[in-house]
Amino acid sequence: MENKEQVIFSRNTVEFVTVAAEFCAYLERAESHRRAEFVDTILKILPLLYIKASMLPECEVMGDDEPETFVTEDDYEVLRYSLSALMADKDDYLEVFMQDMRYSDTPITRCISEDLADIYQDVKNFISVFQLGFDETMHDSLAICRDNFSLYWGQTLVNTMRALHSVKFNPSADDEEADDDDNA
Repeated sequence: MENKEQVIFSRNTVEFVTVAAEFCAYLERAESHRRAEFVDTILKILPLLYIKASMLPECEVMGDDEPETFVTEDDYEVLRYSLSALMADKDDYLEVFMQDMRYSDTPITRCISEDLADIYQDVKNFISVFQLGFDETMHDSLAICRDNFSLYWGQTLVNTMRALHSVKFNPSADDEEADDDDNA
């Protein structure tokens, strides 16, 4: 196993940090964009985030204490609400990859806004710890983020991309009328 300095300063880690920081910054500015522009851009950032997260080096938590978290419940809710308002009637989608779906007689609905806020929370906590610059906490935060990607938010990311793809490429008649109004 590589030592912690080689892992936290590896090319793959630095590239992930760069994409993760851009992802977080873009979500924080989401309310300043129109939905079509937001969807188009986030559909370009999410695949990069997935690729870079999948290339993170293997590492294990070294310390006894969990790294500090920075995203508060209020931060999460403000972001989720902002994204929900932006996505409006396109926020909900049917989830088909949940384990519980096999046993359910009713469809399971997810929200793009909540999924993006969930990913944001983990990624923002990671880059915030990274910005502090303490090798051991950076290393532990990297290990936790990598594990969380594998166990949770990686699947959430690809499911959300599927929903966003549908928003972009399967517009309803209402969307086309709204675009016509914007262009008038």
